[in-house]
Amino acid sequence: MTPAELSQSLFDLILQLSERRREAGTPVADLNLSVADVTLERPRNRDHGDWASSIAMKIAKPLGSNPREVAAELAAGLEQLPDVASVDVAGPGFINIRLEAAAAGALAKTIVDAGPAYGTGHLYDGLKINLEFVSANPTGPIHMGGVRWAAVGDSLARVLQAEGADVTREYYFNDHGSQIDRFARSVLAGYLGEPTPEDGYGGAYIGDIADQVVAGHAGDIAVLSRDEQQEVFRSVGVDLMFTEIKEKLHGFGVDFDVYFHEDSLHESGAVNRAIERLREQGHIFEEDGAIWLRTTTFGDDRDRVIIRSNGEPAYISGDLGYYLDKRERGFDQNLIMLGADHHGYVGRMMAMVEAFGDVPGVNLQILIGQMVNLLKGGEPVRMSKRAGTIVTLDDLVDAVGVDAGRYSLVRSSSDTQLDIDLDLLGKRTNENPVFYVQYAHARTCSVARNATAAGVERSAFAPELLIHDSESALLGVLQEYPRVVAQAAELREPHRIARYIEEVAGYYHRWYDSCRVIPLGDEPITDLHRTRLWLNDATGQVIRNGLGLLGVSAPERM
Repeated sequence: MTPAELSQSLFDLILQLSERRREAGTPVADLNLSVADVTLERPRNRDHGDWASSIAMKIAKPLGSNPREVAAELAAGLEQLPDVASVDVAGPGFINIRLEAAAAGALAKTIVDAGPAYGTGHLYDGLKINLEFVSANPTGPIHMGGVRWAAVGDSLARVLQAEGADVTREYYFNDHGSQIDRFARSVLAGYLGEPTPEDGYGGAYIGDIADQVVAGHAGDIAVLSRDEQQEVFRSVGVDLMFTEIKEKLHGFGVDFDVYFHEDSLHESGAVNRAIERLREQGHIFEEDGAIWLRTTTFGDDRDRVIIRSNGEPAYISGDLGYYLDKRERGFDQNLIMLGADHHGYVGRMMAMVEAFGDVPGVNLQILIGQMVNLLKGGEPVRMSKRAGTIVTLDDLVDAVGVDAGRYSLVRSSSDTQLDIDLDLLGKRTNENPVFYVQYAHARTCSVARNATAAGVERSAFAPELLIHDSESALLGVLQEYPRVVAQAAELREPHRIARYIEEVAGYYHRWYDSCRVIPLGDEPITDLHRTRLWLNDATGQVIRNGLGLLGVSAPERM
């Protein structure tokens, strides 16, 4: 019996209980209950059973009764189910449910049969989500903040897709504004051998870009005027930088469906369309020769200038055009991942959403990520020689590789500052979390290979034989996977997948130490060995599925 089936059975019993109370003349309020409200949890203490529910405490008052009485009536009904071994009522009204061994063990075959589909759900079926992340300026290599969003954003996209969402990964290409001017002046200065402009970009990569521009230019750049030279370095240099960013992200396992150019918002008239839409809705006013959006109506601390008095668009003008463009492309939800320095940006963006008539926190959701520090020998890693002022994606990958880099960035909540110990990630020990999980997967593959060599096959399945405490515990944690995936999607927290598969690895290693899949010596092969092979392979499948959601490989040998 799956958790979903058990929840449905408990829900049906609640409806029957409510109807009996009505027929007995007891005043019963409307429960306003759905199956989704009947949640089950794994008890911390395995002695309390396989599943626990607190639903009796939530419905006792509408049913005109006390929680323990309601729990007792529901427990009596649950005990009649064929797969339930026993039901106890504890504390103020908790219902603790223990399944028959065969019912609990059946999960192993369910997982193996489902394969990669195990853990996927339907939470967001039919929902179109635009997920914008990284969006680093094309003025230099990707720094660690952007790298964190690359790992977290791509993993979140995978998790949302696992719950049925139609996800578009989008990179907002900031090719409009002062930072591009500073980049062009910096590359030109590098070409001319001049000092880096005071507000420019430093680092050896600037000289590299300048050399590539000169090598790829059809004519002699030296004969051009300084303004013409700067324009060449702007157009070609930005393209080269952005091409490099895309290549580095691809090597990190991150690709985007859409690369959206900020410049296009101003060239296509999207900004003007957004202003007119807001004007029709009565939220635009003009003052001191400028065009303003009255965001204070929606809780912003001040109104925002959209078009300055000199006719130049303010930064928020691009936000208006970009948000409207996404909505016109049919996205139900728009998720944006931003660095900690953008925290003050959230209020005005949500005010903008409400001005358009949408719902803040629903049609637009903003996730804020904190900084990342790389440590080696207990000390912060020095800045990149190539980038000049920052630690980059290359620095991380060169130090620990793609798998360890991605895993370390995604295993912690993105709203907390993260210190990554490069020495730890280089160890092949259980202290290294990515090694610990990947080794567990490799061990399941090794057991399967050795079982085949010993003649143990999945030819029989007798789940009632899986009665060892370590087997019950392992089955219990494997059953949690679909719930963890759904929760990670709903809360936008892919780190829950990483922490979960680390837990699975721990339970598996303990099971491996206690229960044999392959007979010892001349011991005959039994259905217990064959059934344990199913459980071994089911564990490997769950770890493999979880690593896949994180964009991390699941090696078969280590």
